[in-house]
Order: sequence, then C-alpha cells, then structure tokens
Amino acid sequence: MKASYTAGPDLHVLPSALPVPGLGDQPVNAFLLRSGQPVLVDTGMPVDREGFLDSLWSLLDPADLRWIVVTHDDRDHTGALTRVLEAAPCAKVLANATAVTRMSEEFGIPQERLVTANPGNRVRTGDRELSFHRPPTFDSPGTLAVFDHSDGTLYSSDSFGTVVEGTVQDFADLDEEEFFHGFEVLNRAIAPWTALVDEAKFLRPVRELAALKPARLLSAHGPTVREDAVPRLFDAMARIPFLPAWLPGADLDLEAALDAHESSAG
Repeated sequence: MKASYTAGPDLHVLPSALPVPGLGDQPVNAFLLRSGQPVLVDTGMPVDREGFLDSLWSLLDPADLRWIVVTHDDRDHTGALTRVLEAAPCAKVLANATAVTRMSEEFGIPQERLVTANPGNRVRTGDRELSFHRPPTFDSPGTLAVFDHSDGTLYSSDSFGTVVEGTVQDFADLDEEEFFHGFEVLNRAIAPWTALVDEAKFLRPVRELAALKPARLLSAHGPTVREDAVPRLFDAMARIPFLPAWLPGADLDLEAALDAHESSAG
C-alpha cells in the first residue's frame, strides 16, 4: 500500500500498485467518500489486506461506514471485503447480482447486507445519489461504473486505466504520451473482445458517460483525472475498437502479474 491522498473534498484515494514486468506499474485504487453516509468503493488486493485496513480505518471509524460499492468481483477489488464487513456492522454492499454470484465461489455476503444494482439503477446514500452504468471496457460481466451526482465524480472501475513507469496521483503530473500508451494497452488487455465489437455499439456507453460531464474521473487503475482533461480520455476510449487486437502475452499478462505479486508478498 501507498499513503492515502485526497482527490476532492472528503474524497480519499487508497492507492497501491501492481508491477507489470516490462511496462511499469498498474495503479490499484480504492476510494473512500467520508461525507454524509460514508461510501467505500472497492476494497483493494488480497496481498495488501492488512495495510489496506490500517489505511482505511485511519480515515474512518468502522462503525460509521454505511456503504461498500463493489465495482466487480476481481480479486484486486474485493481483497479486504469480508474483513471490512466484519469490522463495519452498519455497512451494506452495493454490487451487481452477477458479481455477487461470482464472489460466492469464495465467500458469502449476508442477504440483509446486500443491495443489488444494475446499469440504469439509481441509489440514494443519504444526501447523495449514485447512478450505475456499464463502462466501455471491462473483464467481468458484473462490472459497474458509478456516477456521484452530488459532486460529479465518475468511478469507472477498470475502464480508463493505464500502466505507467511509476504511478502518480494526478493525470497532470504524467507524461501524456506514456499515459495514453499505457491506456491503450490496459484497456485492450482487460477487454480483448474490443477487437470484435461493432464500433457504433461500443461508442454508446462512451457517449453515455461523457454526457454526464464528470468533474473528475477516478479509475481503479489510473490517476485522478480532472474536468478539463476528462474529455480527452473519452476521445481515447472511442479509438480502442479501431486499434489492432491486443494479443495475450504480447505485452503483459495481468493475471500472471497479480499471482506473482501475491506470491512474492507471501
């Protein structure tokens, strides 16, 4: 784990990174919104579990946490979920039913602590309203992007992420050529099916999210991108299905990298 930092008022990033040999680091972020009814978006990697919990509870009393959004069921998004649920008795999980089913292969979530959400749904978390969307790129059928209508933050799950040589907190602090190269690699790597899609259909979720006019974009695998730069990421995403197909093993194998990272930490 790396030191937490803020991306906006009462909005904290809990960052880590997954080394990807030959390319650099894939950021791995979870997010904590402390105001109103506090919301945690994702719960980090299993290898970071203890550090993640220390960082999280240094920012918030477990008794105050009310919502845990699981954007999808991959290990780097659910690493500390059961421990967070044990420590935070008032927290409920917001997730897609498909993701819940897939997570049940490893652990169960009590039904009374579960609220399911699908693309198109809206949920009130105290004074905030969250809407749920299908992001353009994803590697799990249960993936959700989340838009907070109170402050304009788009939590885009894996989509819009990148792999760079040394992670930074803000898009403005990165070399743009390096960012967009990593962007094209990662978004094709997690969604190799983009080489097969109907381009017009692919563009629908890109345009849907762009129409929300996010004030900031927070990818689980990227730096904070602020309002003036967000449209450039939508433009880059619209080009993904027109790029040559990404070949597994040609640039990186994210699952193998995650396995190696967990083994080295153990």
